[in-house]
Amino acid sequence: MDVLRRNHVVLTGPEDGPPVLLAHGFGCDQHMWRLVEPMLSATCRVIMFDFVGAGRSDRTEWSAARYSTLDGYARDVAEICRDLDLRDVVFVGHSVSAMIGLLADQLEPDRFSKLVMVTPSPCYLDDGEYRGGFSRADIDELLESLDSNYLGWSAAMAPIIMGNPDRPELGRELTNSFCRMDPRIAQVFARATFLSDNRPDLAAVRVPTLILQCAQDAIAPPEVGAYVHASIPGSTLVTLDATGHCPQLSAPAQTASAIRSFIDEPR
Repeated sequence: MDVLRRNHVVLTGPEDGPPVLLAHGFGCDQHMWRLVEPMLSATCRVIMFDFVGAGRSDRTEWSAARYSTLDGYARDVAEICRDLDLRDVVFVGHSVSAMIGLLADQLEPDRFSKLVMVTPSPCYLDDGEYRGGFSRADIDELLESLDSNYLGWSAAMAPIIMGNPDRPELGRELTNSFCRMDPRIAQVFARATFLSDNRPDLAAVRVPTLILQCAQDAIAPPEVGAYVHASIPGSTLVTLDATGHCPQLSAPAQTASAIRSFIDEPR
């Protein structure tokens, strides 16, 4: 199996720069990093890829059995790192990929030096005192809507996820990204995303971790970022002066600057 072909891996920046692996979130692909990538690749070796089923990945490699949980995606990340023999990797994961990176670090603990979690959520469901932002009824309704009318769901949800109603072009871009995904694959990935609970994994993180949250985010509210920060020993929490769930598009300069500063910090 050609891992680099399967995940459409793209490398930019100096070969001797610190390796930075950029992982996109649900319904997206590596194109979502296009505004941040040039600011990182000036000094870093940037590795971008598409999860199987997204972007220009090899969709013949997709199976519901492998990708019905986040573990399948984490295995892909680990295989990319092994195939490229990456060491001291700074993993940057957006949204659900923040947890995928955490799981990949468990699989290959000697390959990762730092984690950057961009608008992460370890659990989207409210649970007792924990506030993930969604009730079980909310999640059930979201998944039922996605199953019955994926294109309609995409058109309704993408602007909410993106925020920034004064910049409707951002919502349209995310809508188009969602609509490019095979509905069958999206349904499986959505369940793996919105029904996951990685709260128990947070305390096991041992690499320096940066948590980037937005001041306003309908999907991962500030309480979630604070929870992740409190649960990961020695982590750093930075709140961007940004709105929405995708700061790599809505506030790329701020996002890249925060990542660059974290990369440059000694371990």
